[in-house]
Amino acid sequence: MTIATMLSLGETALKLGLICSLTVLALFLSYSMLNVCDLSTDGCFTFGAAVGAVVAVSGHPFLSIVAAMAAGVLSGFVTAILQTKLGVDSLLAGIIVNTALYSVNIAVMGGSSLINMNRTTTVFSMMKDALAGTPLKGREDIIIAAIAVILVIIFLVFFLKTRLGLAIRATGNNSDMVKSSSINPVFTTVIGLCVANAFTALSGCLLSQSQKSVDINIGQGMVTIALASLLIGGTLLGHGGIFARAVGMVLGSFIFRLVYTIALRFNMPAFMLKLVSSVIVVLAISGPYLKKQWPQIRRRMTHQKGGR
Repeated sequence: MTIATMLSLGETALKLGLICSLTVLALFLSYSMLNVCDLSTDGCFTFGAAVGAVVAVSGHPFLSIVAAMAAGVLSGFVTAILQTKLGVDSLLAGIIVNTALYSVNIAVMGGSSLINMNRTTTVFSMMKDALAGTPLKGREDIIIAAIAVILVIIFLVFFLKTRLGLAIRATGNNSDMVKSSSINPVFTTVIGLCVANAFTALSGCLLSQSQKSVDINIGQGMVTIALASLLIGGTLLGHGGIFARAVGMVLGSFIFRLVYTIALRFNMPAFMLKLVSSVIVVLAISGPYLKKQWPQIRRRMTHQKGGR
């Protein structure tokens, strides 16, 4: 593998890693902070991509981002209401919303399963025109994605330090204590999921505009990818402040995408990539546990050898 090929793989992984890290940051807020496992991620990702694509095709590339995030807020609101007002288990609520969003996404896409955006003006094409004649030409995807990630991280750092942000974190730690402190856990759960799903929808919108197309299955498996990236990031930078942990999420997304891109480079069949994702998730989950248990495992192995 040549240096040029390695650089190309790294650039591709960086672009996709940055875009998908917005979904990882969404799970960081909902799963790590709010302690809610939101399984509507796949549908919400596609929802944001579809809404953003439809608005962009109509001639409003910047408005498409706002519209996509608004769609994500709506998805998060419905998921939160199912949990907090209708007594639906959080896992089941996510599955229900994810299933319902499939039909919603088809409707948003005009009954089609694909939207072609080859002749559509997007934020990426506009950035490409702005960078024409500069050394950064051809890297507009990375620049746009990096700007979005930086803005989201800055928002999270400040938001989670506000009174509302602290209430959301407290709800995730101990909802009963929150109730006794005159804080409404229903409100904090709704706000947390709305914000998280807005990030997920933004990620889908940027990916669709970057790829110049939206397929109904664009978000399939995204929750697995985001969870693996979240766990990898937690292993790397999981014990610092909000900023350090958020950066860890971005690094985790990049590492996951790098492994994914290398697997594609070695001509691995497309149907095997889901297995690769699952293996990475297992390694990310079991890695810290096995590391903690390794001294005990080593003692057992030594004892067995000595007994022979």
